[in-house]
Amino acid sequence: MANVLFPQHVIARKRDGGELGRDEIRAFVKGATDGSWADYQLSALLMAIFLRGMTPRETVLLTEAMLNSGIVADLSAIAGPKADKHSTGGVGDKVSLHLAPMVAACGVVVPMISGRGLGHTGGTLDKLESIPGFRVGLTLEEYKTQLGKIGVALIGQTAELAPADRKLYALRDVTGTVECIPLICASILSKKLAAGIDALVLDVKFGRGAFMKDLSKARELATALTKVVQAMGKPTKAVLTSMDEPLGHAIGNALEVAESIQFLKGVGCRDLTEVTYAIAEPMLVLTGAAKDAAEARARLRASISSGAALAKFRTLVAAQGGDPRVVDDARLLPRARHIEAFPAPRAGYVLDVDPMAVALVALELGAGRARAEDPVDPAVGIDGLAKVGDKVNAGDPLCFIHARDAASAAGAAGMLGKAVIALGDAAPAARALIGETIG
Repeated sequence: MANVLFPQHVIARKRDGGELGRDEIRAFVKGATDGSWADYQLSALLMAIFLRGMTPRETVLLTEAMLNSGIVADLSAIAGPKADKHSTGGVGDKVSLHLAPMVAACGVVVPMISGRGLGHTGGTLDKLESIPGFRVGLTLEEYKTQLGKIGVALIGQTAELAPADRKLYALRDVTGTVECIPLICASILSKKLAAGIDALVLDVKFGRGAFMKDLSKARELATALTKVVQAMGKPTKAVLTSMDEPLGHAIGNALEVAESIQFLKGVGCRDLTEVTYAIAEPMLVLTGAAKDAAEARARLRASISSGAALAKFRTLVAAQGGDPRVVDDARLLPRARHIEAFPAPRAGYVLDVDPMAVALVALELGAGRARAEDPVDPAVGIDGLAKVGDKVNAGDPLCFIHARDAASAAGAAGMLGKAVIALGDAAPAARALIGETIG
């Protein structure tokens, strides 16, 4: 007679600092998937893991079990190498929107499964859904068919892929166990690896606008992520990138789509350009589409200058039911009813733009959600945001507030006036955006 793994025994083992075995971890994940473990039992083990941690072997086993809780997409019939990227989240991070068509235009298939925004971070799916008609809820078969036809798809997690993660993430969110590196690794990687990829590049952010504000913690997460991916037999790189000011000029769903379209037309600010290439280059190198970073950068730049990346984005939008005319006319995107400038109170240089404070302004305007069930307003947010190092005159706009009405705009202006954008007399020293690469 096989040994029965009672939930309370597994919980107690981890509570006491023990290392869980493959069968115990599989029982936990199965319990989350089929409901055979009660929510309070799942929550108890999540808290025990949060407090006691997991060994590298346990983290791999947890990722493997969550990956296999559903279907692992088989993309072997689709020609070409498959690569994806994942960002740990930040303010104004719209990189996926333009990176995916750039990389696909270079011959790499990009099967990208993304998420929604929560708290101070924006979600790729929310941004895409600001394009009229755009469908993120493709079925697994639709996803595979689209990848075979155009080489790129940006979708939400399907019911078949890593179903255990949906249950466990919801419980982590309400039990204060989100910020746990083994659980973060298993959550991210079970979804990404279930998508059928050959290689994965990780954008692990650090700084005031990131979940991992401390560089050492970001390094720890990046190291853990790469070790798990490598243990699963996939090539990977993690790039540490700074989130000490918002990325780009726009924060808000439709506004960020418009900024990404401009990027694909060859108009991108320095920080957005630098981070985009730092993530896209290893996607080409890891899949053999380029022999080194220099060749990868040349190919990516050519995808922009030739118009191939923009054409790929237009094709992607049309394939997923969106209105491709937004590529040529940003006025077709949702527009706020009230737009007003936020002026500089004095002349000088921009010394700092607090990313968390800007994110909270956008959240207050309705661009994000404090709870998973909250709706978002696709039209509102901040645009034309000044960058650190910019020189401004008194009265110049430091940004433009896109709001539902004048009262909302006034509230946002009041928040912005509380030293969110700091000015000084001398130009600040340049900040390093790209940290080390791990993997």
